[in-house]
Amino acid sequence: MAETKKFAMVVSEGTFDKAMMSMMMGNTAASMGLDTHIFFTFFGLKLLKKGSNPKMPGMFRFFTGMMIKKMKGMGIEAFQAQLAMAKDLGIHLYACNTSMELMGIKKEDLIDGVTILGAAAFLDIGADSDMQLFLG
Repeated sequence: MAETKKFAMVVSEGTFDKAMMSMMMGNTAASMGLDTHIFFTFFGLKLLKKGSNPKMPGMFRFFTGMMIKKMKGMGIEAFQAQLAMAKDLGIHLYACNTSMELMGIKKEDLIDGVTILGAAAFLDIGADSDMQLFLG
């Protein structure tokens, strides 16, 4: 029997494009049978906060609703639905403990199912992965 391949991704920005890209890549990887691990650090942490509603970056934030509507028309679920799918698919979601302290984010601010982890521990996961991506 073949060993399950492992996929590790780091997300360091909390904008709509990075949010959707991380969920779509992660959900696709998990759907393909990859053991998927996503580490949220710095501004990416806000994506794990309860009720997170990411916006497009900069002046494009005014077009976030239009982008959501266009994606919905293509059958692409919104961020919160993508995040729920990630949890259903068994994707491992991690919050960087140092960034949490830096940003003043508490465990109770995060959605259920997130593991708080240090960078060294996630680097161990990444070092054992077959594929690594960094979104930031």
